[in-house]
Amino acid sequence: MKDNFLAKWLNDELESSELQELQKTPEFESYNKIISTLDKLEAPAFDEKAAFASFKSNYLATPQIKEEKETKVIKMNVWKPILRIAAVVVLAVGFYTYFNTLDTSVATDLAQMSEITLPDNSEVIVNAGSEISFNKNSWNENREVNLKGEAFFKVAKGQKFDVVTTDGIVSVLGTQFNVNNREGLFQVTCYEGLVSVAHKGQVTKLPAGTAFTVLNGEVVSKESPTTQVPSWTINESSFKSMPLGIVIAELERQHNVVIETQNLDLNKNFTGNFSNNDVNLALKSISIPLNLIFDIQDKKVILYAENNK
Repeated sequence: MKDNFLAKWLNDELESSELQELQKTPEFESYNKIISTLDKLEAPAFDEKAAFASFKSNYLATPQIKEEKETKVIKMNVWKPILRIAAVVVLAVGFYTYFNTLDTSVATDLAQMSEITLPDNSEVIVNAGSEISFNKNSWNENREVNLKGEAFFKVAKGQKFDVVTTDGIVSVLGTQFNVNNREGLFQVTCYEGLVSVAHKGQVTKLPAGTAFTVLNGEVVSKESPTTQVPSWTINESSFKSMPLGIVIAELERQHNVVIETQNLDLNKNFTGNFSNNDVNLALKSISIPLNLIFDIQDKKVILYAENNK
């Protein structure tokens, strides 16, 4: 769109053919909305009597100057196009600022994993039913990722890198670690380097081979990882002294099924693992050691104790 078209349109000087050409441009709708908004603006209420009384009072109290000076009159219609152009510029800057502060979000469905490369070439593997978000435009100044769920991070060396969750903040410089923030569980496991975990005002340092676990708001003993990477990244979920309710919820996420339990103690601890590729094998891995029985009905699973059959 040519600049003289815009200026002539703002001053109501476009010919019919020029107006039709302008209306075909993608910018026209935005400019038209701005002008419509400006046209609705009204000047503040003006009390003529009060203004005249004030003028009269000031005029009589001031010595008169006989010499007359020419008064310059500026018509409002001269300023109207300028104000319109200024409004367009302000709005354009606002849109640019807004879109450049938007976060990039990546969410995984049930039974799905996703691998993400961050702007500094740090790598993230996002577990099923999880979400991360970060700002690409401010990344060089602020390496920060917001996490809901679980993800494994391989952080490129550089300035501080923060993973923000509802239960705490994990800070590193360059390392490999896993963060799991689910309902009733907040667990950070360090596989390489050193990790700092801030939780409820307390900071805990985790060297490689250690973990920090919070169950239902209570910090429990640190567990050492038994693998070089989180087991879920190689399609297997593993647990050590974890409540059965958390184990079942993870099986539901990994296999996109609904599990109905009958007369089970969901606070009972479970130690073991299950496959993330085979739902039957996964259910057997839980039910056999706990003497449970399961029935699969399409996407629904009934899980109960043998003596309740």
